[in-house]
Amino acid sequence: MKFSCEKALLLSAISTASRAVAVKSSIPALEGILIEAGAQLRLTGYNLETGIRASVPAEIREKGSLVLSARLFGEIVRKMPDDVVVFSSENYTVNIKCGLSEFNILGTDPEEFPELPTVDQVNGLTLPQSTLRPMISQTLFAVSDNESRPVHTGSLFEVEGDTLTIVSVDGYRLALRREKVGQVQGAAPFSFVVPGSALSEVEKICAGEEDVTISQGARHILFQTGDTVLVCRRLEGEFLAYRNAIPRTNAIKVEGEARTLLQSIERVSLIINDKLKSPLRCVFGDGLLSITTKTAIGDAADQCPITGDGGGLEIGFNNKYLMDALKAAPAEKLRLEFNSGVAPCVILPAEGEENFIYMVLPVRLKAN
Repeated sequence: MKFSCEKALLLSAISTASRAVAVKSSIPALEGILIEAGAQLRLTGYNLETGIRASVPAEIREKGSLVLSARLFGEIVRKMPDDVVVFSSENYTVNIKCGLSEFNILGTDPEEFPELPTVDQVNGLTLPQSTLRPMISQTLFAVSDNESRPVHTGSLFEVEGDTLTIVSVDGYRLALRREKVGQVQGAAPFSFVVPGSALSEVEKICAGEEDVTISQGARHILFQTGDTVLVCRRLEGEFLAYRNAIPRTNAIKVEGEARTLLQSIERVSLIINDKLKSPLRCVFGDGLLSITTKTAIGDAADQCPITGDGGGLEIGFNNKYLMDALKAAPAEKLRLEFNSGVAPCVILPAEGEENFIYMVLPVRLKAN
């Protein structure tokens, strides 16, 4: 195998493929990157759950393939001067040259590298990276890390007509984002659940302005953008019937500025940490929200202007869960809906269409 490639392009492809490389594995090949020089240069990382393949323009003089340690290969190319990297291998001995630098290292047999699953497309959709990336980041925080319900360790993708809805739940909160998409192939409506670990990688590879094509197979999902492909297994199981879980006939409705609410909560949260946990005590009055908390080191109070009358409703929240929802909400003005001090808080856009819904469950407050 022999090829030459610009250092910056090669390093970018190594970094992308390395995201799916296993840190430690009983199969040594999974700790490496599969390098294939054929019609084009392809670099693949695969940890048996998620696989990423990046293609890169290169001048290929001799075709071939082998596996190299992802960590070592990445470090060598990163430290090389900004020039053309010349790569050649014979048997499993690899020679890497760039400028005046030269390395000789050992690779391993590509036959030991498991094949990336093929995805026979059943359904699919295409949308801009600039739409998918924020949809993932604004719902990913609510994905569960509890392995007892594996289906909730991912996000539900639901396609109806030309609309994509992404939903994440973890038992304490729910995050929902909805947007129109470009093209839909297949028999809509359809849905599938993508693991949260794979979605965080999809979010990272969506760094440009091109479109992303998502293909649903029988057991796997494929995301493709430009020269990068990510394949991950689908999560099976019964996802929460989220439509029934979100209460929409709420008696109390108030509105507030997302930034002002967040700043008030952040100030009061300064005396809360992992060792000193304490809920926020929120009282929704007429035009004013009062937030207080008390921990072993002291107490804090803040007030925030709101529009509407909360009727003196007193409700407790985990400060982190409430802040996560307010940070993710893609609107400046929010509507907060409640039924009682023990019912969930529903956060929606105060104006325009409902392209997001966040729900946070309250925390029981001890009597004063």
